[in-house]
Amino acid sequence: MDAQFLVSLAIILLTFALYIGIAVYNTAKQTSDFYVAGRGVPPIFNGMAIGADWMSAASFIGMAGTIMLLGYDGLAYIMGWTGGYLLLTFLLAPQLRKYGRYTVPEFIGDRYNSHTARVIAAVCTIIISFTYSIGQLSGSGVVIGRLFEIDAKLGTMIGVVLIAFYAAFGGMKGITWTQVAQYIILIIAYLIPVIFMSLQITGNPAPWLSYGKIVEEMGELDRQLGISEYFAPFTNGTKWQFLALMFTLMAGTAGLPHVIVRFYTVSTMKAARWSGAWAILFIGLLYLSAPAYAAFSRFILMTQVAGQKLSELPAWTESWVNTGKLQIADGNGDGILQWSELMISNDIVVMATPEIANLGMFVIGLVAAGAMAAALSTAGGLMIAISSSFAHDIYYRVMKPNASEKNRLAVARWSIVIATVLAGLIALNPPGAITQIVAWAFALASGTFFPALLIGVWWKRSNTQGVISGMLVGLAVTLIYIFASKYGGFTIAGIIDTGAGVFGAVAAILTNIIVSLSTKAPSIETQEEVLNLRYPEQMTYKDGEVWMDK
Repeated sequence: MDAQFLVSLAIILLTFALYIGIAVYNTAKQTSDFYVAGRGVPPIFNGMAIGADWMSAASFIGMAGTIMLLGYDGLAYIMGWTGGYLLLTFLLAPQLRKYGRYTVPEFIGDRYNSHTARVIAAVCTIIISFTYSIGQLSGSGVVIGRLFEIDAKLGTMIGVVLIAFYAAFGGMKGITWTQVAQYIILIIAYLIPVIFMSLQITGNPAPWLSYGKIVEEMGELDRQLGISEYFAPFTNGTKWQFLALMFTLMAGTAGLPHVIVRFYTVSTMKAARWSGAWAILFIGLLYLSAPAYAAFSRFILMTQVAGQKLSELPAWTESWVNTGKLQIADGNGDGILQWSELMISNDIVVMATPEIANLGMFVIGLVAAGAMAAALSTAGGLMIAISSSFAHDIYYRVMKPNASEKNRLAVARWSIVIATVLAGLIALNPPGAITQIVAWAFALASGTFFPALLIGVWWKRSNTQGVISGMLVGLAVTLIYIFASKYGGFTIAGIIDTGAGVFGAVAAILTNIIVSLSTKAPSIETQEEVLNLRYPEQMTYKDGEVWMDK
C-alpha cells in the first residue's frame, strides 16, 4: 500500500467519523427534529448548511472541469446557480417560512387546499430529488474509485451505504449540523489547491486576481494549436442555449425542494432572509474560485502534459487511466501526446488537480475528503426531501392521518434507505456527466415548483385547478424536451436538454394563469392568507380594512 493511499484514507475516515458522531449526537427524536431541525438553527450556521447542501458533487467535482472544457460557455453554470439564490432569498424563502410548514408539497397542498395538488407536488419532489441524487452518488463513486484505485461503480456502492446510514439516523437535525462541518471541510479543501497553484504559476497567492493573466497566455497557446479560443463565447452552443441554461439553473434553484426546506429550519422570516445572505457569501467563495481552477488546470495540462513523450508522462496520469476517467491515445503513432489525443472527463479535473500541480499527499487526501463532503451533504439533504415527501405528505397527510409519531419516523427512515439504494443502482451506469444529470433535475424543478411557488405566493387569484394543470403541463413539457433533445436530436433555437426548463416554466406559468382565470376564484380567506404572506408583520382584517399588528 502506498503512503498516498494511507494518508487519503486516514483523512476521509476521520471526517466520516466526525459526520457520524454529529449525526448520532443530534439524533432526531421528534418529527419536527427530523423534518425541520426543530426550527432552531442560527442564520449563520444555516447559511453554511445551505452552502454545503448546495455545493454538491456537481459544484465541487464537476463545475471547474465543465468550465475547463467549455471555456466561456461554462460560465452559464456559475451565473445560473448563484443568481437563483437571489431569486429564492427575495421572492420565495421568507414568504414560505412565514407559512410555517415542513415541506414544499405541504405548502402547495395547504395553500390550494387540495390533496391532489399535494400528492402531485410530492411526486415531483421525489422525481427531482431522485434525479439529482444520481449525480451525487456518481460523484462519490469517482472519489472513492480514485482513492482505492477501483472501478468507480464499486465506489458508488460504498457511498450508498454511508449516505443511507447517516441520513436515516439523524434526520434534518443531524444533517444540518453535519452539513456545517462538511461546508468547512469542503471549502478548505477547495481553496488550498487553487491558492497553491496560483502561487506556483503566477507567484500571487490570490487566484481570483491572478488567473486573468493565465487566460491571456492560454489564448496564445490556443492560437498556436489551432483550437477554438478558451474565452471565445458561444463556441460550444448557441447564445440561446447559454441563456436557456442560465434561466433553467436560476429558476431551478428557486424551486429545488431540498434547498427551500433549509429556510424552514430557522425561527423567523428575518432569519430566513439572513440565512440567504450568509449562504450567498459562503457559496460565492467556491464559485468565484472555480474559473481560476479551470484556467490553472488547463494551463498545466497544455504546457506540462500535452507535447510530452508518452513514455515520460507524469505518474499521476496512470492512476487516473485506471479509473476509466482519463484516456490517452497516440493517434498518429509519433510517441508524443498531442492536446487532441488527451481525453479528460470533466468529472476529474478538481480531483486530479493536486496531483497535476504536485501539491503533496496531504492536499490530495484533503481534496478527496472535501469532494466526499460535497457529495454526501447534498445527497443527505435530497434523501430527507424524498423521505419527507413520501412519509409526511403522502403517508401521513393523505393515507394515514392518525399514524403515531414513532410510526411516521420509521416510514421516513425506511423511505431514505430504499431511495438511496435505487438511486445508487442507476448511478452505477449514469445517463450523463454529473453536471448534465444535475442540470436535468434543475430543469424539472424550474418546470414544476418554480411556477407553482412563484404564482402561489404572489398571485392570490391562482386556484387549485390552475396549480394542478400547471405542474402537470410543466413536468410533461420538460421531460418530453429532455428526451427529445438527448435521444432524438430535436432542438429549438439550438437549446439542448440542459436548457429544457425554460420551456417547462413558460408552459406551466401560462397554463396556471389561463386555467385559474377560466375557473372559480379561491375563497376570500385563501386570498387574504396569500396577501398576508408578503408582509413581515402579522396582518388582520377588520371591516374590510387592513390593520397591522406589530
